[in-house]
Amino acid sequence: MLPDAPVAPAPLPSLERYRALLENAMPMVVEGRVREVVGLLAEVDGIPGRLGEMCRIERAHGGTDIEAEVVGFKGDRTLVMPLGDLHGVQAGARVVARGGLLTVPVGPEVLGRVLDGLGRPIDGRGPILASHRQPRAGGSPHVLERSTITQPLSTGIRAIDGLLTCGLGQRMGIFAGSGVGKSTVLAMIARGASTDVNVIALIGERGREVREFIERDLGAEGLKKSVVVCVTADQPAVLRVKGAFVATTVA
Repeated sequence: MLPDAPVAPAPLPSLERYRALLENAMPMVVEGRVREVVGLLAEVDGIPGRLGEMCRIERAHGGTDIEAEVVGFKGDRTLVMPLGDLHGVQAGARVVARGGLLTVPVGPEVLGRVLDGLGRPIDGRGPILASHRQPRAGGSPHVLERSTITQPLSTGIRAIDGLLTCGLGQRMGIFAGSGVGKSTVLAMIARGASTDVNVIALIGERGREVREFIERDLGAEGLKKSVVVCVTADQPAVLRVKGAFVATTVA
């Protein structure tokens, strides 16, 4: 009888993602109170925040908390801009500082996922345990550090490749009326282009069109190598701006 073959030990799980979670953890909670709401701004006492820092406003009666960003100061008070509807917020509402700027998960873990304007998954497939989170992109590369356009980009659409050849790194625009097929052309490029990863930002789209684009136009094969950032037209304008920054950061 032959002796049993030695069993290889199971590989140890990667600790990088857990190290990233620990780096973003807050061992101490800093909180304040809403004292006044004027227009789109809320004045908060008790939070010595810095510009761009994220915080969370609690709604009354157990509603969903509202994400907010520090945008200014007024005397001893901090001005925060909510990134959602203020319905249900009352004077004295609890505001909890998150202790950092807006960061976005990046890396292979976000491939095939659909994110909102703050980089949170909205596809119902659970949280993204990315090994790295990147601060929101700001500014553009120096003009002398940008690469020149020397290589063609194959879009997978022969009419474009043959008559309107595009270059790698070139900016392109698709302009047409409503219902003509802009999203269809965009999905065809995402599926057929000679790219490894697509970052698709759906900013200001109608809500019903988002699911149609992902499931019908982009499809499972296109989504597999794409990251979709979605902020619909019915969401606040400031959140739509954030969505554009999130997509740029992921890219």
